[in-house]
Amino acid sequence: MTSTPYLDGRRRHPFYLDGEGINRPPGPDKHRWYAEFAADGPGVVPIVREVAGEPTPAWLVCRHADVREVLRRQDVFSRTAAADVDPVDVSGTMLGMDGPQHARVRGSVKDAFTPAAVAGLRDRVVAEARAQLAVLTGRGRRGDLIADFALPFTLHVICDLLGLPPEDRLRFRRWGDDFLADGGVPPEQVARSSAEMAGYLWEQVERRRGCPADDLMTRIATAAGDQPVDVQVKLPIALVVGGWETTAGSIGTFTYLLCSRPYGGHPTGWAYLLEHPERLDSAVAELERLYSTSNADELPRRVTADVELPSGFRLRAGEVVVPSHDAANRDPRVFPDPERVDFTREPNPHLSFGHGPHRCIGAHLGALEVRVALRLLLRELPGLRLAVPPEQIRWKAGHVVLGPEEIPVRW
Repeated sequence: MTSTPYLDGRRRHPFYLDGEGINRPPGPDKHRWYAEFAADGPGVVPIVREVAGEPTPAWLVCRHADVREVLRRQDVFSRTAAADVDPVDVSGTMLGMDGPQHARVRGSVKDAFTPAAVAGLRDRVVAEARAQLAVLTGRGRRGDLIADFALPFTLHVICDLLGLPPEDRLRFRRWGDDFLADGGVPPEQVARSSAEMAGYLWEQVERRRGCPADDLMTRIATAAGDQPVDVQVKLPIALVVGGWETTAGSIGTFTYLLCSRPYGGHPTGWAYLLEHPERLDSAVAELERLYSTSNADELPRRVTADVELPSGFRLRAGEVVVPSHDAANRDPRVFPDPERVDFTREPNPHLSFGHGPHRCIGAHLGALEVRVALRLLLRELPGLRLAVPPEQIRWKAGHVVLGPEEIPVRW
């Protein structure tokens, strides 16, 4: 099969990407087309991306094996070469790099996020979760799970790891909201917040050079010291913003789903896990598969050489591809009955954290935080429930990270 991308408003599939994100329904559920694309036809769908008002034909890659191949082969599927069709400016960050440069920058911090290193952080993560739960419950019998628990908990974990002072952390909420906005915030506001965050973090890097400490900022200041200034600054930005918002969004989204939807003969998934706490880890993996908060379908690659995907679909040099982990996570060749939520599904090789060289560097830490948070909430607040009808929960729009804006809960 040969590839013939087209740009024709009458013929293109109605599913497409644009400057404000995926054309998707509000809420945690992904569009039904993902499952259709992964199951039927060649699994590579012609779409149109609109970046800065300019339409660009591209291919949405949907099958699990094909998506893994695109994510694995950065020698052929280049993030750097796709900068001109990327809706978010990731230049100077690991997300926008390939090959040796990507390996060097990632290598400067990767040892802090290995499974062994993250296991060593477990007691600190548990203590932080307990401290923030005390703040939540200290305000009465009702609160906002996002603002009062998930966001401060995950922000404190990554800032503790970096060694950033507690009194400075509230500013990251505003900076992060602007930095991750995907068309919903005026460009001048985004630029101002980005400059403020960059200036602050550069001061921290410079300070560690003169006064090293036992923290990740010191490691960045030393191990990444030979990198350009913008790389040294954007590395902690990516760690703070990416490692905080996505994890907080997952805690909120998964709690919402567990408290609002039936499962396994129980009125809610929450009730099921109260009775079957041993299933928490596999339940979280299944929720990660179906309800990822990472809008990774926004990250295009440009093909640098003619190549054939495992499915047999051929791509030509110069074409743009968008690997869809949401579609791959619904591939029936890998996940039997893929739309069914199954808390006992094992194995569960979902791609929500990516795959290959660009796999989320904080995947192990994020997974630990989500499981610690949910296990603590189940144990300490077994009566947790939504304080408003599920349909009243507001979900982020125009944002790179998906998730609820707030989750009013009572217990």
